[in-house]
Amino acid sequence: MSVVAVGAGPANLAFAVAVEEMAPDVADGTLLVEQHSDIAWQRGMLLPWTQSQVGFLKDLVTLRNPRSQYSFVNYLHSTGRLDDFINLGSALPFRLEVSAYLQWVAKSLERVQVEYGRSVTEITPVSSRDDGVSDRWRVQFDTGEVVRCENVVIGIGRAPEIPAAFRGLPADRVVHSTEFTSRVAQLTPEAVRRVVVVGGAQSAAEMLWTMYQRFPAAECRMLMRSAGLRGYESSAFTNELYYPSFVDRFHASSAETRDQLLQEMHRTNYAGLAPGMLDTLYRQMYQDRLTGSGRIVMHTLTDVLAARMEGDEVVLTVHDRLRATTEELRTDLVLLGTGFQQDKPALIRQTAIAAGAQEIKVDRNYRMATPASVTAGCYLQGVNQETHGIADSLISVLAVRAGELVTDLVARRPGTPAPVATGAADGTYIEGRDD
Repeated sequence: MSVVAVGAGPANLAFAVAVEEMAPDVADGTLLVEQHSDIAWQRGMLLPWTQSQVGFLKDLVTLRNPRSQYSFVNYLHSTGRLDDFINLGSALPFRLEVSAYLQWVAKSLERVQVEYGRSVTEITPVSSRDDGVSDRWRVQFDTGEVVRCENVVIGIGRAPEIPAAFRGLPADRVVHSTEFTSRVAQLTPEAVRRVVVVGGAQSAAEMLWTMYQRFPAAECRMLMRSAGLRGYESSAFTNELYYPSFVDRFHASSAETRDQLLQEMHRTNYAGLAPGMLDTLYRQMYQDRLTGSGRIVMHTLTDVLAARMEGDEVVLTVHDRLRATTEELRTDLVLLGTGFQQDKPALIRQTAIAAGAQEIKVDRNYRMATPASVTAGCYLQGVNQETHGIADSLISVLAVRAGELVTDLVARRPGTPAPVATGAADGTYIEGRDD
C-alpha cells in the first residue's frame, strides 16, 4: 500500500482529492481511515444556525485547482442547491452545509479507499530491505488488524483541553465543546436550571446562546479570563497573513520572529467572536435588562480555582481579579469552551518515538524528520503552527498544502513521474476566520 491517511477531516480529505488529481497511481494505493461511523465537520458544535467563518472559495480544492470537480460550487450544483446559495447573498456557508460538503467529497472519491469506524492505535517503522532500513510503516488498528504502507499522513487534530480544576468532576456534569451537541440533546429542562460556560471565544458563546434558547428557565453564566467578549481582528491587512503564500515567509523567518507573529495573530482567530454572535448576545442581554428578566450573566477577569461536587451541585471556586474577591458559585452543569491541548496528539508522539526521532519536527513540506534508518514518510497536518504559521490548523491553507504534500511524497518515490500541476494560489482572495 502506498499511503494510509489517518483521520478523515478536512485536511486529509483535501489530501485525498489532491492525490487523486495529481498522482492517480498513488491514489489507487491510498487508504483513508476515520474512527467515527461518518464524516462531520465541527462534530461537537454542529448547530443548525451556525455559519462558517470562512468564504466558500476556501474549500478543499479551489485555491489549488479551481477547475476541480470536488469544489464546493460543484457540490452545490450537483445537489441542486447552487441557485439557493447564490440567492442567500453570503459567502459564508452554514456549518451543516460545510459538513455535508465534506461527506459528499468522501463519497465522490474515485480511487482513494475510505473506511469508517477504524481507529489507529499504533504506527511503527518496519523494513522490507536486506540492510534493515525501515522503508515501511506498520499501522495497527484497534481491531488488531495490521496494514503496511510506504507513507502515513496523520491529520487527527489535537485533543480537547480540560483544565485541571474540572478533571475531578463527574462526566455527566462537565461537557467540552467537542461533544456539546450530542450531550445537550440528552438533557431535560428539569436537569438544567443553572449552567456555567467557561471560556470567552466563539465556541463558548455558541454554547451559551444554545443553552439560553433551549432551556428557557435556566440561568446562564459565562466565566472568562479576559476583560470582556471581543470580535476577531479581521482587517484586509491582517488577513494577508492567512494566504497560503505566506507560509513560505513564515517558515523561512527566525524563531523569534515566528513567536512574535503567532502572538500578534492570536486575536485574529482565537479568543474572539464573529460579529453576528457578539451582536446577538449583546442585544439579548439588553432586552433582558429592559424587561427585568436577565438570565445571562457575564463574569469577566475571572479565574476558576477549583471545582467539586457538594450533594447534587457543582461548586466552583472563582476569583474575580477586578474586585480581588474569591467566592463559590453553584451550578448544575459546566460547559467548557477551553479549546485544545497544544501538545502534539498522542499518536504522533508515539510514532515519533517509535521512529527514533529525538523531537517532532517537520520540513517545509510537512514531512516529519526521522533518523537515516527510517526512510518511510510520515506527514503531519494541522499541528505545525510553530513552523508554518497560525493558519496551519485552519481551512485557509488546506488546498494548497495538500498539493505540496503530494508533490513531496511523489518526488521521493523512485521512478515515479512528477505529479500533474493543477493550479496555483495567487493570494488574491479575501480571508475570513476559520472555525
